Amino acid sequence: MSTEIRTKRLTTRDIRAHKGGEPVVVLTAYTTPMARLLDPHVDILLVGDSLGMVLYGMDSTLGVSVDMMINHGKAVMRGSSRAMVVVDMPFASYQESREQAYRNAARILAESGCAAVKLEGGREMADTIHFLTSRGVPVMAHIGLMPQSVNTAGGFRAHGRDEDEAAVIRADARAIAEAGAFCVVVEGTVEPVARALTEEIAIPTIGIGASPACDGQVLVAEDVLGLFNDFTPKFVKRFADLSPLISQAAADYAAEVKARTFPTPQHCFGIPKKAKE
Repeated sequence: MSTEIRTKRLTTRDIRAHKGGEPVVVLTAYTTPMARLLDPHVDILLVGDSLGMVLYGMDSTLGVSVDMMINHGKAVMRGSSRAMVVVDMPFASYQESREQAYRNAARILAESGCAAVKLEGGREMADTIHFLTSRGVPVMAHIGLMPQSVNTAGGFRAHGRDEDEAAVIRADARAIAEAGAFCVVVEGTVEPVARALTEEIAIPTIGIGASPACDGQVLVAEDVLGLFNDFTPKFVKRFADLSPLISQAAADYAAEVKARTFPTPQHCFGIPKKAKE
């Protein structure tokens, strides 16, 4: 009789235990094949609303829907067994009221099977975060540069350069930690501010374009792999450049098809030649 070995997924408690210790490794994933490749190496797979730009060619994340996030969350869950899966709450799915946030977060958790949701906002979202976490919805927060609010924030820029803005970001971090978030993404924030708030709050900070002193780091997997070329943030380090390889493979395939040298069914499936009568 065979015994099935089930890998235990990481939990919010496991992630919180990283505070001040081994950094939390986070990458985005939107599909089952990518999740399978990344799962053994990361602590969190983030199904980010960046999929709107990376997969769907949108100009921003604002057009992403709850249904899209649920479907991609399901795909990532099917492709992973160890990493904790967190799904972004898209624009306009939680800002209206804490009740709206709960309804959509509950849908995402129930229908995708993920472990937690992520939402953007600091002090203005603290009440909503408390409402969700006190009702069984784990929340990853997101402060600093917030892509869903980039139009009101004056575009993509480093945050916390002046004292007033730095004070706001640090206050945001304290508020969402006290509200019950289990960790917080700190994006596009100058190093001294990100370092300071990491030391001040009790939950792990996950940096993206912030301080290496954060308790972990997150990047878009396609940026890391060289698969998204529309633009590359300055803070991204590419660990591979797969786009030329994929393009060349497609070109080689096309050349074989046009030259009629593509494998025949006999080569592909081992079909025996017809016996002589």
